[in-house]
Formats: sequence, structure tokens, C-alpha cells
Amino acid sequence: MESERSLIYHERQRLQFCLLHSLNNLFQEKDAFTRANLNDIAEKLDFDDPNKGTWTPLSVIFKSHHNSLTGNYDINVLISAVEDRGKRVIWHDRRNGASSIDLEGLKDELFGIIVNVPVRRYAGLWRSRHWVALRRIEGVWYNLDSDFSAPYCFKNAEEIREFLDSMMSIGGEVLLVMNDKE
Repeated sequence: MESERSLIYHERQRLQFCLLHSLNNLFQEKDAFTRANLNDIAEKLDFDDPNKGTWTPLSVIFKSHHNSLTGNYDINVLISAVEDRGKRVIWHDRRNGASSIDLEGLKDELFGIIVNVPVRRYAGLWRSRHWVALRRIEGVWYNLDSDFSAPYCFKNAEEIREFLDSMMSIGGEVLLVMNDKE
């Protein structure tokens, strides 16, 4: 099991680049996405936005879809990045719970899961959100959270569902990353 885990690509958290790390962990590639890629996507979203906000001096750092110093990308950047790789994102309806997610179904349909969870850091003084990737690799589901020192192997589908339900109960959002049907 340990040698299997060493074959799994896993990036660790740096600043607020958890979306970058989650995407690279999800796609199992070191540079599936780079900071420059995600910045370009965010800039394009800003440029294409028909409801652009008013520019202020802080707009240089705090952009509509990300913070240019620390990262902290939003859902729009995630969706664009995933779609650029031939995938689509389905926002899971939390009213249905995790039991409605077909984890054992067709391997070629569900590519992975991204969870966006609220976090508190620095004794609760800093509130933010954190992106976490879950992916089935060689038939086994892993939590590839960039805050973890190594990937966490789920024991079974029930443990994954319990994890997802607990994340939704604290305000987490579950996003299913699907392969496009050809």
C-alpha cells in the first residue's frame, strides 16, 4: 500500500494556492496547471465580464476571480480550467446528501470530486475557504488534500460518503468533475 501511495502525485499547500494544488492533484500531473495558467484564466474572466466592477487601486491585488499575490482563486476559475481539459463540473445538490453520488459507477464518467470547505486559521481569526481534490486511482479513492503530508486512502465508499456529508454539514460545497461524453 505504501509503494502504491508513493506513485500518487500529491502537491502540498503553499500560500492560498489550494485550487492550483487541487487541480494538479486531481489531474495527477505536476504542471497540469500553473499559477500563470490560472492567472490567465482569471484575467480572461475579468475581461469577458459584462458587469465589470469599478477599478480601484486595490484592484491590482484583489481581482474579481483571485488575489494576485496569494492565489485564492474562485469557482469560475475552477470551472474554466476543468472545461479547458475536456471535463465538466456538476454542483452537487447538498439536499440529496452524498448517498446520491455514484462512486462505484462507470469509471469513465466520474473523473473526480472537488470539495470547497470553510476553514478557520490563526485561532479562528482568519476565515477562508479551501479546495480539496478526491480521486479514484487504480480503483481506490484518495483524499488528495494539499494540507495533508500525504494522500489519504479511503477504506470504502461509505467512508467517502461520510466525509462528504460531514463537509456539507459545515457549509462545504461538493463539485463532481465529469468526463465529457464523446
